[in-house]
Amino acid sequence: MKENKVNVKNLSFFYGSNQALKDINVVIPENQVTAFIGPSGCGKSTFLRTLNRMNDLIDNTRVEGMVMIDDVNIYDKNVDVVNLRKKVGMIFQKSNPFAKSIYDNIAYGPKINGMRDKNELDEIVEISLKQAAIWEEVKDRLNMSALSLSGGQQQRICIARTLAVNPEIILMDEPASALDPISTAKIEELIHELKKVYTIIIVTHNMQQAARTSDFTAFFYLGELVEMDRTKTIFTNPGNKHTEDYISGRFG
Repeated sequence: MKENKVNVKNLSFFYGSNQALKDINVVIPENQVTAFIGPSGCGKSTFLRTLNRMNDLIDNTRVEGMVMIDDVNIYDKNVDVVNLRKKVGMIFQKSNPFAKSIYDNIAYGPKINGMRDKNELDEIVEISLKQAAIWEEVKDRLNMSALSLSGGQQQRICIARTLAVNPEIILMDEPASALDPISTAKIEELIHELKKVYTIIIVTHNMQQAARTSDFTAFFYLGELVEMDRTKTIFTNPGNKHTEDYISGRFG
């Protein structure tokens, strides 16, 4: 069993008076892929965003409980949120490359963090694009706009951009839901490779994708974490009737 990377204790989350998450307790292991599944509106994306404090950007929200990453509560007042989001990168459902060249998309984060050396930037861009399995497709057109690429390529550019600032955890919110089957397969292969270096947490509506890509699966329902176990166990022998009904397609 790997070391635990994230330890969530008694986490509740509120949009105004509406409680979206109810007393979540979960441990997420290092260098594994953990998938969050559940019907729309069950709280899985909200929970994902509590792990890098993206919900801070929404007015009139509040958090109770603790999110420990490497034994530091990320909701402590002295936590630097900018540094947190470097450590905990995020890939969104819709690919969102900047309207800049492919090179400048990847170099953006390192530059913001003060790197100016052209050779170092070149190296980071190449390594990040290789890690995101897109270097061979774009190496001869790094000065082209990232927006000129296909949807699947754009999503891999966004993954490379996230990798360029050297995160430890990568959050993925439905990273392939807007993509065709071939691009989806490439993203899934990439996830499998990336977990050798990173801890990956993915929200997906696609249960086959969760089964294919993840080591652990957590099932959310009505703002509660119903159960989490090894993916094979969740899909073949879930411990909860709600989980079994969702996986077998009786609701969702």
